Amino acid sequence: MIHRPEHPNPQFQRENWMNLNGPWQLAFDQGRSGMARKLYLSEPKTAKQFDKTIQVPFCPESKLSGIGYTDFIHGVWYRRTVELSDAQLAGRVLLHFGAVDYEAVVYVNGAEAGRHLGGYTSFSFDITGLVHPGENIVTVYAQDDTRSLVQASGKQSGEYGSYGCFYTRTTGIWQTVWLEFVPRQYVRRVKFYPDLENQCLGIDCDVEGQGTVTVTASYKGVPCGSVSGMASGSGSRFTLPLSELHLWEPGHGRLYDIEITFGEDRIRSYAGMRQIRLDGYRFLLNGKPVFQRMVLDQGFYREGIYTAPSDNDLLQDIKLSMAFGFNGARLHEKVFEPRFLYHCDREGYLVWGEHANWGMDLSDANAFLHFMPQWMEAVERDFNHPSIIGWCPFNETWDCEGRRQLDRSLEAVWQVTKALDSTRPCIDTSGNFHTAYTDIYDLHDYCQNVEEFTAHYQDFPQDTEKMETFPQRQHYRPGLPLFISEYGGIKWDTGSENSDAWGYGDAPKTEEEFLKRYQGLTQALLNHPNIMGFCYTQLYDVEQEVNGLCDYERKPKFEPEVIRAINAAPAAIEK
Repeated sequence: MIHRPEHPNPQFQRENWMNLNGPWQLAFDQGRSGMARKLYLSEPKTAKQFDKTIQVPFCPESKLSGIGYTDFIHGVWYRRTVELSDAQLAGRVLLHFGAVDYEAVVYVNGAEAGRHLGGYTSFSFDITGLVHPGENIVTVYAQDDTRSLVQASGKQSGEYGSYGCFYTRTTGIWQTVWLEFVPRQYVRRVKFYPDLENQCLGIDCDVEGQGTVTVTASYKGVPCGSVSGMASGSGSRFTLPLSELHLWEPGHGRLYDIEITFGEDRIRSYAGMRQIRLDGYRFLLNGKPVFQRMVLDQGFYREGIYTAPSDNDLLQDIKLSMAFGFNGARLHEKVFEPRFLYHCDREGYLVWGEHANWGMDLSDANAFLHFMPQWMEAVERDFNHPSIIGWCPFNETWDCEGRRQLDRSLEAVWQVTKALDSTRPCIDTSGNFHTAYTDIYDLHDYCQNVEEFTAHYQDFPQDTEKMETFPQRQHYRPGLPLFISEYGGIKWDTGSENSDAWGYGDAPKTEEEFLKRYQGLTQALLNHPNIMGFCYTQLYDVEQEVNGLCDYERKPKFEPEVIRAINAAPAAIEK
């Protein structure tokens, strides 16, 4: 059985590919001596040191991996054989990894194919010169240290066990591994730029080689336009006029099917036509104000930890959220896999792209040097997803051992984000501590008293003193939209029998009390004429954290229709 057999990247899909998920040989390397022991060599005596079998793409900490080792893993080696034919080697062979946490070194038949730093972004290597017909051996070394203070590790626990809002760690391969067989000349990358006013799709295209690129669009099987042009290397640009305009909107993931041809190379993709703009305190989508009714989604699964057990589990999390009346989510402290974003695109589900910045000492410039390339990879990888309506590289940049963040580092990340993508807003750091650079001012407010919570914002924007949670460190800049991007977090334990179970504030004593509090907090934001959106913490429990609207198995704690009726009430800013 191959777990997660679906193509990992529906926005850039070729017919000729091979899924490498399934059983791999595994060896722990707690002393990080594997390179000295030459575990990368394709020799029988080396193979004997791989004494375990793991089910990729699940991390060794997870139950679904077949390993379930939850203590710290400093180094781990993977090994498997791949049978290749002469036909598959006629062009070029690309080896792809969805994500490997944290530092990866890849070998093919004993030779190093490449290295990658960062546990959340995809990477690939051209291994054409390293493979041959017949049996080939792929070896991967992954090195991990969540306590290094320069490594982005998100909500992975830096202590032996889980605690508070820190959960089981993920080490090594945790997304699909696959091979692509491409012609000698092939398309490396495309970027789509929707242009609603001119009813066309701008296209940037990078290719290996030179020749004619043809891009064709259709909608539900009806041809909508085509464009052809010469391409050579990087930076070739085309404009694809569309005979029909179908807007991508919340709840309506209207997508154009896109086909790209370049010589013998054929790629299936898709695009959504939508436009984002900020207008005073309002967030506009396709020129219309949209109140962001969002929920916090942390992307954890009991059996797979960072990796969803199946593709359907990804889709069901989105459908569950929408059943509660949310129109989107903050994808929190994690770069989510492309398959999740694909389902968001199809469902018309709004999401904020975020990185897993926790675990880093942002007073240290070395952390910035680690972080910046990884964040750039995330923005580049996910640029074409219409569901991503904003970027947020950092979340709650707390001091580290009394040392404050380097504001210049955060400002530089914001500036680079805007240079890479001028089509979306970017929040510098969600909640705190804001710098001089941000498109949206957001706050995290876990006040549980409805009257006090409402009073925090009743005088905005004339008076912002009461709403500011850290007045010594950050100050609202007049004119910025206001987003309450974390609130609620109401503790409601449905019988976890976990003495460490926690949520924000005092837990309500009855379901009626919970719903009354939820409604009061939520209406305070919906009814405010100058607040652009909210994000409730959270959709489901994660391990010991029990402030979800569902438990960890995604079973709703309350009737979704009741929560939906509260969330779906008209927002003042949409009128």
